[in-house]
Amino acid sequence: MLATIEFIATLSAALFAGAAIYINVAEHPARMMLDTRNAALQWAPSYKRATWMQAPLAIVSFAAGVTAWLLGGGVLWLVAALLIGAVVPITFIVIMPTNNRLLATGRDLASQETRQLLEHWGKLHGIRTLLSAVAAFLMVLRLSAT
Repeated sequence: MLATIEFIATLSAALFAGAAIYINVAEHPARMMLDTRNAALQWAPSYKRATWMQAPLAIVSFAAGVTAWLLGGGVLWLVAALLIGAVVPITFIVIMPTNNRLLATGRDLASQETRQLLEHWGKLHGIRTLLSAVAAFLMVLRLSAT
């Protein structure tokens, strides 16, 4: 059972990290090559769709990682679980204010402020990318050691 839980934690973290890396390396830079209005128009549905994929992956990975630790998998599972789990409160506390400003009704999507918010969002999303990549790396490391 422990091996299955560890696999679920690792797979979920790796899928989250892969999606996050893709967003920071490919999608957001490509979006930012558009004019500001079109970049903002593309960002909104992309953000909403990604939420439905990434949030469950982070939660599942966190829960499975903590469970692996509780079942005796070792403290590295707890550390990795806390890293991937941290993306949820970071999203709500740090990134959500920017999201809400970008999604505000009546926002001038072509404005310089919108451009700055999109640029800022990309940097904030990098935090999620880094945390999830480190968590996935630690989980793969631990999984390969058993």
